[in-house]
Amino acid sequence: MRNSRRDSSTKTPGANSEPNVSSADFGRDITRTLARYLVTAKYEDLPASVRKEGLRTLLNWVGVTVGGSRHETVEHALAALAPFSGPPQASLLGRRERFDIMNAAFINGISSHISDYDDTHLKTIIHPAGPVVSAILALAEYRPVSGRDFLNAMVLGIETECRIGNAVFPDHYDRGWHITGTAGVFGAAGASGRLLGLSEQQMVWALGLAASQPVGLRESFGSMNKSFNPGRAAHNGLTAALFAAQNYTSSDQMIEAKRGWAYAISTKQHFGKITDGLGQRYEAALNTYKPFACGIVLHPAIDAAILLRNENQLAADQIESINVRVNPLVMELTGRKTPQSGLEGKFSIYHAVAIAIVEGAAGEKQFSDRAVRDPAIVALRSRVVPVADASVKPEQVELTVVLKDGRTLKKTIRHAIGSIERPMSDAALETKFSDLADGILPPAQIRRLMDTCWNLETLSSASAIAQAAVAA
Repeated sequence: MRNSRRDSSTKTPGANSEPNVSSADFGRDITRTLARYLVTAKYEDLPASVRKEGLRTLLNWVGVTVGGSRHETVEHALAALAPFSGPPQASLLGRRERFDIMNAAFINGISSHISDYDDTHLKTIIHPAGPVVSAILALAEYRPVSGRDFLNAMVLGIETECRIGNAVFPDHYDRGWHITGTAGVFGAAGASGRLLGLSEQQMVWALGLAASQPVGLRESFGSMNKSFNPGRAAHNGLTAALFAAQNYTSSDQMIEAKRGWAYAISTKQHFGKITDGLGQRYEAALNTYKPFACGIVLHPAIDAAILLRNENQLAADQIESINVRVNPLVMELTGRKTPQSGLEGKFSIYHAVAIAIVEGAAGEKQFSDRAVRDPAIVALRSRVVPVADASVKPEQVELTVVLKDGRTLKKTIRHAIGSIERPMSDAALETKFSDLADGILPPAQIRRLMDTCWNLETLSSASAIAQAAVAA
């Protein structure tokens, strides 16, 4: 690397202290190595299993984007941007309006995340598709892109953001950054740059320009602002690629340099996680899909509550208390006792457990303003008692229901439904898609849209995905 470094472990941290870099990282050219991979990796190089997971990712993204398209958050965003949008170049999924490609990427990114129902890379808690697919689908409506090229770019973009996320997680996340926005911008830039046919040097610049645009703080969770972050990451990544295509330069080491992205936003860096095994192992193959429309750390508790409810025909008036032993991260992210809106309910362990018991489900309807204000739900959530325990892993939960008749019911979840160990089936993804699109698109169009997603690799133009998702 161009900056000489020494071990800083014996120095007092301060403005002049050198980053602590392992000897394995000396001389590594991370940004350029990643850029070279992005411009050379071919569709034919993708294993069949990775291509299939890419199709599942696309299907899920389209479903949640259509499903979120009528949320009030999107309406507010449209009202803000419509007066200034340029020519009608790209579609807004689930709607009739068309915006310029930059604002279409932004709005679709918001729509895809507003329900907190999107895909999740569990190692980093990145929601990969939002920044990447929102950017490249808008681009695909502006210039011809085959289905195969689209799938390849999508996988490469997801690979990019997840690998970069791996390099700084969990420290970066713990410091308060919303990693879907901060790492997602790299995925959007890399995928867009691939479709624009950037050279290696131009891709280096695109990644550098992406590094200059981190967006998103965890303080936004539970508000409309959270969905702003992947939308803006899509917009910013597409901007970076378009600028680089016109030879707008950047530093060649914006990810790994001493004053670059990784050191600016994290006290710990693991650069090998970005470049090691490129083209041999795929983070994109580890993507997962949510069966519940809320923060991923709530899923084990919801899974346990629904199982206990169904196994024992539980009713809220039978319950004295519900004790939930969870990882401390759950309380950090979802400790809201009295959510006042559906968006806040998505980050409340109290609401999530109560709604799961009362309604036996945790879809978008269960995280609405109606649900968080329902008197029966409010009453039961006051009897939910979460306990943080560091010995419980983030993907686990121990749930105990104490009944008024003295009985005790217990359920332990090691891996919730929707995890790598218990993945959602293709049929379950289609059911989720249909439920989300119901009332927005007619049933026949929903079926055609799902088929178009599954058949992406046969499409001469990937823009068919966007066109099939336009509301009549």
